[in-house]
Amino acid sequence: MISGVVGLFRGRPVHPVGPDGRMALSDHLRELRGRVLKVALVVSLAFIIGLFYFPQLFEFVSGPYVDARQALPADQRTLITTNGAGGGLMLHLKLAGFVAVLGTAPFWLYQIWAFVMPGLHANERRWSYIFLATGIPLFFGGVLLGYLTLPTGLRVLLGLNPDDVTNIVEFGDYLQFYTRTLLVFGLAFEIPVFVVLLNRAGIVSGRTLSRYRPWVIIGIFIFAAAATPSTDPFTMCFMAFPMWFLFEISVVIARVNDRRRDRQRPGAGLSVDEASKL
Repeated sequence: MISGVVGLFRGRPVHPVGPDGRMALSDHLRELRGRVLKVALVVSLAFIIGLFYFPQLFEFVSGPYVDARQALPADQRTLITTNGAGGGLMLHLKLAGFVAVLGTAPFWLYQIWAFVMPGLHANERRWSYIFLATGIPLFFGGVLLGYLTLPTGLRVLLGLNPDDVTNIVEFGDYLQFYTRTLLVFGLAFEIPVFVVLLNRAGIVSGRTLSRYRPWVIIGIFIFAAAATPSTDPFTMCFMAFPMWFLFEISVVIARVNDRRRDRQRPGAGLSVDEASKL
């Protein structure tokens, strides 16, 4: 069993390729099983490590709530709690599981990509490298910005309670709110990747994006207003302005790609009265 587990993490291909350059369906399924086992082992190990470092993880995750609570006026009270006799146990399991899945994201995302990559053409593989190299940093950059702006959003939301009302926050609900906020910020920063992908597929052109720029900007601010956890304009702008900036970068990339694509056409550079060599 130990040798089998060690074999999962060897760098060699899981199954041989046939003379025609293809693998049988059973080989694909076995390779998928091997990668799923790898992910399960790594996530389980990270989960166990998360249980050992629970105090540090709890301090990090609850940090935005603590900062928001300290910024509230003295007459506004809030408490974070757990429910039931097993509330403490569920708190440990939820937090360790959340950190395990998020912390091992680069590993299991790589396993997904490595399973799909053999079916891609050389050009598609090159663009997949580019999208991975840009998409992953953008996602985690959005997550970081969401974490930094979360105390402001929580302070506004907690401050809406009347002075004589104590706001009780159940940690499970807070963790769900925390996860959703960071995920929304991370996905919002993927806009240029999706726009460039649509442009590469020929679905949308840089000229079309420029024509509809005012409506896109309005849509960005509406999305930011609906996605941010608080009702204050500052948190909304923290999301909207980076999204706007990234959209403008994607428009520039799309227009450059359109010009390159036009130059590669057979009739590029010919006037309407000039006969083509074809």
